[in-house]
Amino acid sequence: MEKTWKICCEYLFLWIVGGCLYYGFEVVFRGFSHWSMFALGGICMCFAVWQGRVREWRDPMWIQLLRCMVFVTSCEFITGIIVNKWLGWHVWDYTGLPLQLFGQICLPFMLLFALLCGIGIILGGLLLWKVFGEKKPRFFLI
Repeated sequence: MEKTWKICCEYLFLWIVGGCLYYGFEVVFRGFSHWSMFALGGICMCFAVWQGRVREWRDPMWIQLLRCMVFVTSCEFITGIIVNKWLGWHVWDYTGLPLQLFGQICLPFMLLFALLCGIGIILGGLLLWKVFGEKKPRFFLI
């Protein structure tokens, strides 16, 4: 039970950190954000760390980035359909950007999110090590 509680605390902490970072990123670059982006940023941070932990940080960074990029883009698409199309909140619209799908995802932002995933993977792994005393992660480019 104690280990389960610790893991829950770790992922709650990562969710808050990821949510704050992504929300802040949007405010800096767009001038505003939406609470749904806090939630999504937190979920993506948790995944970035989870996928590294489950493989004990053995995969090269490019594989982790690819895995996270697919996850984040999928989550962005699903979230976009819900908040922008179904609920009509108009949080974002990529209609005018190249290689977009229903205005919810596009290649330029997919590549930007890959960069943010790299930051999330490294930061999340280091936070678990420093804050929660987890095993120090090792990161490999190839």
